[in-house]
Amino acid sequence: MKSLFYSLICFGLLWPSTSRLCAQTLVPSPKIIGHRGLIYEAPENTLAAFSTCINLRIGIELDVRRTKDGILVILHDEDLNRTTNGKGKVFDITLLELKKLDAGSWFHPKFKEEKVPTLEEFFTLLRNANHKEILVAIDIKITDETLEKEIVTLATKHEVLNQLVFIGLTINDVQVRHKLKVANEKASVAVLANKREDLAEALSTKHADWIYVRFIPNADEVRKIHDLGKKVFIAGVLTAGNEPKNWQLCNEARLDAILTDYPFECARLWRSKKPNK
Repeated sequence: MKSLFYSLICFGLLWPSTSRLCAQTLVPSPKIIGHRGLIYEAPENTLAAFSTCINLRIGIELDVRRTKDGILVILHDEDLNRTTNGKGKVFDITLLELKKLDAGSWFHPKFKEEKVPTLEEFFTLLRNANHKEILVAIDIKITDETLEKEIVTLATKHEVLNQLVFIGLTINDVQVRHKLKVANEKASVAVLANKREDLAEALSTKHADWIYVRFIPNADEVRKIHDLGKKVFIAGVLTAGNEPKNWQLCNEARLDAILTDYPFECARLWRSKKPNK
């Protein structure tokens, strides 16, 4: 981890000072959300990636699944093969078995000690960091009778619920949104507007706090969203890759959050340019 932080300092991505001014410079509005953490700097969905995001005041997107013995863990794929040295499905093994797996060496040997984290381990990390401005997008990959309530209960226990926005199955499944809101009406849930023509319907959706878009809204559309007391979160191919033109359009329209695989490059672009008035 020391070598990673040293590299970030050298490239001007991490300042020795953690002052409020530094944080605001690195993460302007909209909030930049690192897809699965920092997928090009550290193994995805690990505490190494998440802790670096938190120290840099970059938001985090993570994926939630469940083990055989019912523990909520952070893993994108249902298979273990790609990001650990295990095989099979995560729901077929216990947490104890999962914790024996190496979740970092596939990325680089220096991360060989990384494990698949539990959701509670992440919430503990987030709470202890005490950076309330960091936004975390919870991608719900599965649903069952109790999953939504368990996530909300854990988040409430660790006093981080107000930093979360729920995506994944949430954006399309009214029952998932309903269960989150029943668990706690303060849970922030997103609904999908895949195309511009879908925006009106998404805005009329009850109990949706965020509009999750896969197109770039213009400033008037963003104002309309904000006027209804909602926020807008963009994800998908338009912003996930290295897309400086699209990132700048999002900044100028004043979206609330942007999901990308390139949070450093996006932050660097926004530091060098100011949105049009």
